[in-house]
Amino acid sequence: MPTALQIAKHREIQAAAKTVLARLAGMITSEDTEQSIADKAYSMLCESGYSKTWYHQCPALVLLGSRSCVSISGSDYQPGKETVGKANLITVDLSPVHDEYWGDCARSFPVENGRVTHTPQLLEFRNGLCFQQHLHAQMLETVTPKTTFGQLFDWANLRIRQNGFVNLDYRNNVGHSIVTDRDQRQYIHSDNNQELGEVAFFSFEPFIRLKGGKWGFKHEGIFYFNEQGKLEEI
Repeated sequence: MPTALQIAKHREIQAAAKTVLARLAGMITSEDTEQSIADKAYSMLCESGYSKTWYHQCPALVLLGSRSCVSISGSDYQPGKETVGKANLITVDLSPVHDEYWGDCARSFPVENGRVTHTPQLLEFRNGLCFQQHLHAQMLETVTPKTTFGQLFDWANLRIRQNGFVNLDYRNNVGHSIVTDRDQRQYIHSDNNQELGEVAFFSFEPFIRLKGGKWGFKHEGIFYFNEQGKLEEI
């Protein structure tokens, strides 16, 4: 398991990312674009002392509207100029870094009547957000240190399919280990037999769309096993 110092440092930077996302929800307007939302998020990260990113010089990856279901690497990402408008789904993925400690946090924000809402009326919004919460809660209760990356991939994708969703990730995975070099990440995909307990931290970030639906939902956190072998979220 990770050391107490590692947990504390990762928790500090992840808490900053979560705070930025919470604040951002109240700042988004119908006139915003991917570019302006990314700028707002990065400005708040800088205010918090986190001006650097570990992810391809892309501290805030924002997708909305016609790109809601697009899965793209940060190395290829360029924020778009499409406006939010009256109804939309906005996904923001933050990747701050300080020394060797990473944050990695994503949330999807439903927009109705030109503002982010925490109680959407659109059924597709409610279903997508609710399923993400349910999947993360189930994962916390299911995974053990002996669970392999591949087993977690199979478990997550089975539940995604069973509940009428599809996996949108361009790598077809649902997360990765948290390391100090992004090129050394272990991915949660089908042929990875490494045990999750062999890494200090990992992210879980299913990117999903309801089969036949319009919107792509992502929810991401960082996890580790405590001294009792119980999975916890940073």
